[in-house]
Amino acid sequence: MQETGRSFKPSLGLFDATMLVAGSMIGSGIFIVSADIARNSGSAGWLILVWVITGFMTLTAALSYGELSAMYPKAGGQYVYLKEAYNPLVSFLYGWSFFTVIQTATIAAVGVAFAKFTAYIFPIFSEDLIALDLGLLQISAAQLLSIVVIALLTYINTRGVQGGKVIQTTFTLTKILSLLGLILFGLLYMKPEIWDANWHSQASWDLQGLSRDGTITSYTLIAALGAIAAAMVGSIFSSDAWNNVTFIAGEIKNPQRNIGLALGLGTLIVTVIYVLTNITYTGLLSMTEIASASKDRVAISAAHEIFGTAGTVVIALMIMVSTFGCNNGLIMSGARVYYSMAKDGLFFKKVGDLNRNAVPGFGLWIQCLIACAWCLSGKYGDLLDMISFVVVFFYMLTIAGIFILRKQKPDAPRPYKAFGYPFLPLIYMLMGTTFCTLLIIYKPEYTWPGLIIVLLGIPVYYLIRKKGF
Repeated sequence: MQETGRSFKPSLGLFDATMLVAGSMIGSGIFIVSADIARNSGSAGWLILVWVITGFMTLTAALSYGELSAMYPKAGGQYVYLKEAYNPLVSFLYGWSFFTVIQTATIAAVGVAFAKFTAYIFPIFSEDLIALDLGLLQISAAQLLSIVVIALLTYINTRGVQGGKVIQTTFTLTKILSLLGLILFGLLYMKPEIWDANWHSQASWDLQGLSRDGTITSYTLIAALGAIAAAMVGSIFSSDAWNNVTFIAGEIKNPQRNIGLALGLGTLIVTVIYVLTNITYTGLLSMTEIASASKDRVAISAAHEIFGTAGTVVIALMIMVSTFGCNNGLIMSGARVYYSMAKDGLFFKKVGDLNRNAVPGFGLWIQCLIACAWCLSGKYGDLLDMISFVVVFFYMLTIAGIFILRKQKPDAPRPYKAFGYPFLPLIYMLMGTTFCTLLIIYKPEYTWPGLIIVLLGIPVYYLIRKKGF
């Protein structure tokens, strides 16, 4: 039975919060997206530089968010910051985009990635095996498994934050140690001839197109700018979800201190691991091999060079651990945004109630339902490629909110102030604006679907305000 009047229980410490940041970031992307980055960048130097630029942007944004998290240590995180800095419409558009695609489609994509790599060990879960044929809709075994996993993690998280905390910490530590192991073995078994070809050749820092068959295409200046933006789509997706810890602020001990520290530590750990992993790839595989990896599974190709045929199983297990833990973090934190929206009268009223375990149980199940629908649609992957623009846009809006709030509320308590203010926040906004502008001009297919989703939220907002939920 649901009751009102319950409140969140602060039970997550700094270590737990840091594991949530890192665990939500590390999914399947680091094992796959380097192939597309290699095709767009064409050289080892630019492959690593794309990851470094993304890491710098992510770390800068995280350090900036620390100020906002200290000012407003409430459930909902970024949704709350946007409401305080702007108005309810802006925060609703973020929450609307978050619910309809950003969080739910990401949960679906990560769930299906778990199932696909489970099939390497247990072929019965293959995406090519049709489990249910409903005429117009064919459901694969991989889709069914992803739904089961999402529902299982949702159920665990409805039982209270403690169960989700244990899963998050255990799986995040396991995947961090696994990636460090891959890096260590990769460095030990590095091929000098491959390393020299990638790093000591004349083309090591040439920005160029690289096809799967090894054909090189020279870029004009305009094409080069578009290629950089396209390359960063994958790295930004792989580095996203770091802000999920802000959504669960009501359940973190001493949130004014611990959220900001967790954001900085978590993003730094993941950035270092991502860069080192890609350096390892360039010591084991030629750029053509990275660009042409089967189904873009660069990590499997690299593991094959280290462990032989057992490499497939090694990486499959790593991705299973990685995606399972990642989805737990996404599921745990996402429902807190809908909870805050419901408290503002902008979402189903029942979502604003906590269950007897002091978590937004109804919100968790609503999120589960939409994520499972995305699993069945098979379109989540396309949409995720197309929402990087929206994600970065809202990050920029939120960071700009620091400047707005400093002017509007100069005397408000700020237990932590944005590191490097105003320079680092301005640098992020400049880099983010450049990224979004390049996508609009040179890769419109990466922008218009996300923009349409955001804009559809405007009539929905006014309809809710008029008639209510």
